[in-house]
Amino acid sequence: MLRSDVKALNELLAPELIFTNHLGQVLSKQDDLVAHQSGMLRISDLTPSEQYIHCSGSFVIVSVRMHLSGSYAGKASDGDFRFTRIWTLSSSGTWHIVAAHSSMVA
Repeated sequence: MLRSDVKALNELLAPELIFTNHLGQVLSKQDDLVAHQSGMLRISDLTPSEQYIHCSGSFVIVSVRMHLSGSYAGKASDGDFRFTRIWTLSSSGTWHIVAAHSSMVA
């Protein structure tokens, strides 16, 4: 995410990804990749402060609190966010993110 490495993100994100961003917009995998590739999303710093992980068979839920500095659609952002990712184990044995959510921490 810091490097907007679209190739790595393409491998990690499931084709059926549902991502709800901090503005409440629902994005697809392609939408997320385009945001990184186009420069619409720029992240200059991520600093984690909390992390919760729950594993259950073929899925894992990860919730992290991060201080994020960057910009989205030209609007600067510098604050704490909560990110949730749901990872599933595919039939080929690789892990992919199928659902993601981000929100600003008040």
